[in-house]
Amino acid sequence: MSRLRQMISWFLVADTFFVLASFGWFVVALLGRSLAMPLGFEVWLRLWEPLFMPAIGVLMAAALVSGGISYVQNRWQLRSVGQDLRPRE
Repeated sequence: MSRLRQMISWFLVADTFFVLASFGWFVVALLGRSLAMPLGFEVWLRLWEPLFMPAIGVLMAAALVSGGISYVQNRWQLRSVGQDLRPRE
């Protein structure tokens, strides 16, 4: 379980940097388009659906999976220690 969580965390970091780099490219290309300089805005738009949108979706899905694994792992550890998980009144 620890190895799976480590792999998901590494993938999240790599995907996060990819998404941030693609956003940086978008900003630069949009600025270039407003100044009538060809900086790849059309290329970025063509790559939006097949590359960037899935990368953002994978980032969100991986974050949910990582959070779910952490939640289950913490809950399992609390049960094995014998702590009561019910809220106190």
